[in-house]
Amino acid sequence: MSTPRQPTGGTGGRRPPAPRGQSGKAQPGKAQPAKPQSARSKQPPKTQAPKGQPPRAQQPFAARTPRAPQQRRPEGRPPARGQAGAKPRPRPRPPQRPKGIRLADPRRRLRVITVVMSLVFSVFAGRLVQLQLLDSDALAADANTNRYQSIPITAERGSITSADGVALATTVDAYDITADPAMFTPASSGIPDAPEQAAALLAPILGLPKEKIAADLHTPKTRYKRLAAQQTPDTKNQISDLKSSLEKKANSKACLAQKRLLNKPAEEGGRTRVDNECANPLAGVFNRDTQKRVYPSDGLAANLVGFVNAEGEGAGGLEQQYQKQLAGKEGHSSYAQAGGRLVPTAGGSLDPAVPGTDLRLTINRDIQWAAQRAITDQVANSGAEKGYVIVQDVKTGQVLAMASSPGFNPNDLSTARSSQLGNPALQDAYEPGSTAKLMTMAAVLDSGKATWDTKVTVPNRLVRAGQEFKDDIDHSTWYLTLAGVLAKSSNIGTIEAAETLGADQAEANRILDGYMRKFGVGEPTGLGFPGETAGGLKKPEDLVASEKYNISFGQGPLTVNALQATSVYSTIANGGVRVAPSVVQGTTAPDGKYTPAAPGAESRVVSEQTAKTLTEMLESVVSDEQGTGGKAAIPGYRIAGKTGTANRGAANGKGYDGYTASFIGFAPADAPRVTVSCVLQGPVNGHFGGQLCGPVFKQVMEFTLKTLQVPPSGSEAPNLAVEWKP
Repeated sequence: MSTPRQPTGGTGGRRPPAPRGQSGKAQPGKAQPAKPQSARSKQPPKTQAPKGQPPRAQQPFAARTPRAPQQRRPEGRPPARGQAGAKPRPRPRPPQRPKGIRLADPRRRLRVITVVMSLVFSVFAGRLVQLQLLDSDALAADANTNRYQSIPITAERGSITSADGVALATTVDAYDITADPAMFTPASSGIPDAPEQAAALLAPILGLPKEKIAADLHTPKTRYKRLAAQQTPDTKNQISDLKSSLEKKANSKACLAQKRLLNKPAEEGGRTRVDNECANPLAGVFNRDTQKRVYPSDGLAANLVGFVNAEGEGAGGLEQQYQKQLAGKEGHSSYAQAGGRLVPTAGGSLDPAVPGTDLRLTINRDIQWAAQRAITDQVANSGAEKGYVIVQDVKTGQVLAMASSPGFNPNDLSTARSSQLGNPALQDAYEPGSTAKLMTMAAVLDSGKATWDTKVTVPNRLVRAGQEFKDDIDHSTWYLTLAGVLAKSSNIGTIEAAETLGADQAEANRILDGYMRKFGVGEPTGLGFPGETAGGLKKPEDLVASEKYNISFGQGPLTVNALQATSVYSTIANGGVRVAPSVVQGTTAPDGKYTPAAPGAESRVVSEQTAKTLTEMLESVVSDEQGTGGKAAIPGYRIAGKTGTANRGAANGKGYDGYTASFIGFAPADAPRVTVSCVLQGPVNGHFGGQLCGPVFKQVMEFTLKTLQVPPSGSEAPNLAVEWKP
C-alpha cells in the first residue's frame, strides 16, 4: 500500500496519517520534552500534544528528510478521522520557489506627485499673497534701508597757472566727512542719544559746534549728510582711528550678544540699548574722497585769480569767471547698501567725472611779485585806502601783472574783509585826472588842429560856463608849447587846446568823445571779469555847464578803471594801434591738448606819426626839469609817462572826498615794450601823483625791464621845448 502524498501548499490544518508500522500512540506516563533542533539536522520543532492527550513519540525519520512546518491544531478540535489518539508524522516540505518582483502601481505614483506639487504651489501662492497684500508696508520699510545709494563724484578742478606754468591755484586730495543719519536712531544704533555722543567726539576734530553736528544727525529721513567739507588727510585719519577703536570694543563677544537682543520682546530677554562700552556712535560716520583748492603762492595775484567757496565753486576772480571750464563735469557712483554698509555682490554703476580745464594766464610770476610788493609798501607809506599796479605788454595787450593792495590770502579767507576780496584794478571806476590829458592831446594832434610846439598862453585863472578853472598851483601867466602844457600838466592849457577841435564847444566835445571811445573808454575791456566796471563817459550832447570843459582834463563826466587807463598809454606805445587787453594765454583740456587764446583785437586809434609825437611829449614830463614826473626816471632808459592828481569822488556819489594819485608810462620810449600804471586811492601823506606813484612806477618798471632782459635805450630823449617867450 502506497504512502499518501502530502499536499504542496501545507496540511490545511489536518495532520497527515502516521506511516505504517508505527503506532500513533505515545507511551503513557512518558511524555518527552522537545529537544532543540541542531543546525545540522534542521528538524522542525516538535509540537506539543493537545491538552488531555499523551505526547507523540519522536520520529527517527525526521533526521533524514526535513519536514515541512506544521500548523498547530486549535485547542478543542477533535483529531482527524483514523488518527484518534496520535498525530501522524509530517512529511518534509519541498523547497519553495522564490517569489517574483512585484512592480508598483504607476497610477498611484502619479497621484502622489500631483498632491505634492499642489502643496508646493499652494505654499508659493500663499507667500505671494503675503508679500503683495499683507506685508507690503513692512517690506517697503525694509527696502528703504536696503536700496541703491547715489554718491556724487567731484571732478578734479583745473589748475590756474602763471605764464611759465607754475601753479597759482591747484587742487589736492581732501575728504568730505559724511554721515548716514538713519544709523543714528535709537533702533539702529542701540544708543538713545547717538547724535549727541557722535557730535561730542567730532566737534573738537572738525572745529565745528557740536550743536550743529547733532542737528545734522537728527535727520533720519536723509541717508546722506555732509558734516564737513574738504578736510585734510590728518583730520580724516583722526576720525577713522577713533571709529576703529570704538568698533573694536563694540565687536567683542559680550557686546555682540547685547546687540542681538536689541528690539526683541522683554520676555525673550530683549534690550532697548547697549551698554556704553559697547556703543559706537561713529558707526554711521564715513568719509568721501574729494579735492581741496589750494593756492601755493598764498596771496600772489589773489585779487585776479580769485577764490572758491566752501562748496568748491568759484566765488571770485577768474575762479568765478571760468567756473564752468575749471570745474569739469561731476560724476556719480551708485551702490547697494544695507544698514549703511556696502553690499559688494549687489552691483552698482559708475559715471566717471571729467576733470576741469587748466587755465594758463599771461601773468609773469616774478613781475607780479615785484608789483605787489611795491604797491603794498606805498599804500602803507602814503596811508592810502588802497592802490593797484598793472603791467601790460604793449605789443600783445597781455597783462603781465595786476597787483592790488590790500590783498588777501585765498587759503584763509577768515582773515580778509569783504572789501578786500575783489579786484579794484578792474572794479573801481575813478576820475583819472591828468593822465586823461593824453587823449585830449592825441585828438588835437591827430585832427591836425595843432602841433607839439603850438604856442599856448596859460593864465592863472580861466572862466568857462560861469566857473573859474585853475591849475594845481597858482602861477603867473605861462607861455607854454603844447608839449609844455602836457609836461606841466596844466588844466587851463588843456581846455584851451581842446577848444580848437571844433567851431564851437559842442563840436569840440563830439570830436573828443569819438577819440576817447576809440581808446576804449566807456566800454568794457573785453576781459569779462566778474564785477568789472566799464567806467563812464557821458555823451557829448548830455554834457552841461562845466562838464563840457573839465572832461578834457579827466574830471567830471569821465571815469575809468585802471586797465582802461593803462591801455590808452599802451596804444600810443604801440604806434597808435590799440590791442584789446587779455589775461588768459591759453587753456589745456583734460586730454592734454593746449589751445592758445585768440590774440587781442586790434584797431587803429591815431596815426603812427601822432603816436610818435605824443611819445616825445610824454618824455618831457619825465626828463624835463619842469616836468611833473621826474621821480619816474630810470637811468639808461628813456621813459614816457604822465602824472595824475584828481579829486576823488565821494563814496556817496555827492561831491569829492580826497584824491586819486597816479602815474602811467611806458619804456623804453624809443622802442616801447611794456606799460606800467600805478594808482593810489585816498592817500593822506601827500596826494600828487608824481610824488607818490612816480617811485612805484620806477621800482616796478626797472624790475620788469631786467626780468624781460630789455636792453637800455640807444639814444637820448629829444627834450622838446616846453616854453616860449612872448
